[in-house]
Amino acid sequence: MGEEVNVWYDKEGDYLEVLFETKKGYFQETENDAVMKKIDEEGNIIGFSILKVSALKEQETLNISLGKQAA
Repeated sequence: MGEEVNVWYDKEGDYLEVLFETKKGYFQETENDAVMKKIDEEGNIIGFSILKVSALKEQETLNISLGKQAA
């Protein structure tokens, strides 16, 4: 079976967070103002968050690149 992914949604804040790993890291902007990627100290993607998730229902799709941080 695959690895565990932690998903947290705050209905009041309309905020979704998805973590692939539970470890120390920081959020970094993406090309979409609503989406942040979480990076560990080595630059690996360990999760992402989406603010105002309910606004996405108006969009057909949401495509964001979470590629590794540039060195």
